[in-house]
Formats: sequence, structure tokens, C-alpha cells
Amino acid sequence: MKVTTLVYPSAELPEIKYYAITNPSGASVMLSSLGAGIVGIWVPDRGGKLADVVLGYNDPRSYMADGPCAGKVPGRFANRIALGKFSIDGKEYQLAINNGPNALHGGPSGFQNRVWESRVLPEGDGVEFTYRSADGEEGYPGCLTATATYRWSADNRLSLELKAATDAPTIVNLTNHAYFNLDGEDAPSVLDHELRLYASRYLPTDATQIPTGELAPVAGTPMDFTEAKPIGRDINADFEALKIGKGYDHCWVLDETPVEGRPVKAAELTSARSGRRLTVLTTQPGVQVYTGNWLEGCPESISHGAYHDYAGVAIECQNFPDAPNKPSFPSAILRPGEEYRHKIEFKFD
Repeated sequence: MKVTTLVYPSAELPEIKYYAITNPSGASVMLSSLGAGIVGIWVPDRGGKLADVVLGYNDPRSYMADGPCAGKVPGRFANRIALGKFSIDGKEYQLAINNGPNALHGGPSGFQNRVWESRVLPEGDGVEFTYRSADGEEGYPGCLTATATYRWSADNRLSLELKAATDAPTIVNLTNHAYFNLDGEDAPSVLDHELRLYASRYLPTDATQIPTGELAPVAGTPMDFTEAKPIGRDINADFEALKIGKGYDHCWVLDETPVEGRPVKAAELTSARSGRRLTVLTTQPGVQVYTGNWLEGCPESISHGAYHDYAGVAIECQNFPDAPNKPSFPSAILRPGEEYRHKIEFKFD
């Protein structure tokens, strides 16, 4: 395994570091200290030709405060919190409102818009990113230390271990927000990609995309991906009753529960055109699928082009949205002495 470090000095931002990890077959990943992000993954198609299958930007600085949150680790709480409010032990906290009436991805200065400390792992197969979030940052209580550790393997598996510890009760929900297009990041759309989700239930939402609390069966609805189907097959269905809006941006409830911290299958994404397949595994209870419904107008792509809506799909393994306000959902509270620890794996073949 070979790790190459690139440094991008900036007058406006702290120094940004890129790390390229290449395995013996030549497949590689590129990681960034801005948002602990994935900015590129080069894997072979059925004919052995390498292509970058992750949407990314030409300028490293473009990742700061981008609307799509491309490739990064959002936090302290990924996804939405209703009205930006939650309570711990009877004390209410107010977060910034940055998505309609709700809080999204930790706020305007969330983890995705911070430059993390970084180091190459001693084994030479990965990188560890660390961010220390101060008490009161973006309205969250407690000093929280988060780490995101990526490893790249000889069989084209990118593993991500997310950990956090706090000195006071707080909430945390971490994931990765990469957008995938298995035909290459410069391909126009993922609507013909086939997606399978290992989930027979999903979380219905209100009109502001806050879960109602119900775990509803997907059977008989456009949300049914229990058998692989093209992403675009039902994307223009009449979703009014589901309050889905434009495209998919919902959380599915995984059927299998991890045992002893071993990741379980969450999703499979395949492209008949390129022959590539992505299998996603996780220890998290849910997977948010976002079909890039609002990518139009985002920064210039790494291939000097423009991304359009549905150019990529994000498969975000995480706790349920608004979990701090839903007692029936898995708890998002982290207390001193406890460790938040979850794994996500992206396996390409």
C-alpha cells in the first residue's frame, strides 16, 4: 500500500491536506482533512479500466460550506433535528436553523466545514482524522472529540470507523456523505443504477422531512428496494401522500441488527453499464438515501464540468433523523465515560 500526501495552502482557510492511498492493483482513494472527506475513489470497471466513482470538486476550497456536503463527515448530528431543539436530562438546547424550520448536519459550522487534524496510520493503509468540538459549539453541550479512521484494502474495500467521546452529556450522529456514480463521476445520472436496500421499513416524514415516529413497511410503495430496481423507476411517482418531495431523501430501517460490532449489509448499488458494484455495510441502524436532487449549481467538478440533479447518490449509514426527540428511536445521547463507535464499509467489485 502506498500513501501520498498533498498539501494545499490557503489564505482563507487552514492548510488542507489530501491523502492518496493506492493498493497493489492500482485502485486508490483520495481523502481530505477538510470535513474528513472522501474526494475520490478510483476502481476498475468490468474491463479493468479505472475511473473515479465519487463526485468531487476541482478546487479543494470548494468543499467549504458547499450545499451538497460532498464526501464529508457531517456533525455533531448528521441529518435533521426538528426546530433545532432537543433536551437532555430536562435541559433544552437550541441549535441553528439551517434547513427550513429545522437544524441540519450540525449547523452552518458543522464538522463538515472544519479542517480536521490528520495522520497516516502506522500500518500505511489509512488515515486518521480528529476533530475537537468545544462545549457550546453550534449550540451543542460538552467538549466532544471525534475521530474518523479510513482504511483502504487490497480488495478495494474502504472502511470507515467513527468514534466520539465527550466530557458532558451530548448528542452525536456521524456518517459519511459521499455521492457515488459507478459509471464515473463525470457520467450524467445514476437513475439507471440499480439499488437494493436491506430494509423492509422506512421512516415516513412530515412536509419538512422530520420523521413522524412511525416505522412503516415499504411494501406496495415507491420506497420498496427490497429487490434491486433502477433508482429512477419510481422517482417520479406520485409521492404526495408520502411527503417525499423531489426524488428520494429518506431514512430506511435496516432489517438486520449487528452482533458484536460486525457490520451488516445495508445496500447494494450496481451499474449494468460499467459492471461496477458497491456493497455498503454498517453497524448503524439506518441508511439515508439521497438521490442528489439538488446538485444543480454546486461547485465545478473535479473533471472541470458541472454536476446536475441526480448525478450521484449518497448512501448515508446513520442513526435515525430527529432521534433526540423520538424516545422510540435508538438513543443519540452520549455521556462521559461512554464511547460512540460505528463502522461503515464501502466494498467495490
